[in-house]
Amino acid sequence: MVRNRVKRRLRALMADRIDHLPAGSRVVVRALPDAADAEFSTLARELDDALGSAVRKASR
Repeated sequence: MVRNRVKRRLRALMADRIDHLPAGSRVVVRALPDAADAEFSTLARELDDALGSAVRKASR
């Protein structure tokens, strides 16, 4: 149940962000165990940080 809740939360967060990624981007989002206890806003912030870092690295 917890795993599915985290999966649903991350899927919802990615749905709002997918259009802001560069065309042709491939993204794999993997939740670590601490994600099960994280607030939705914390997951959103950490996902934004990770996506920003990935986009910056890809543009180098």
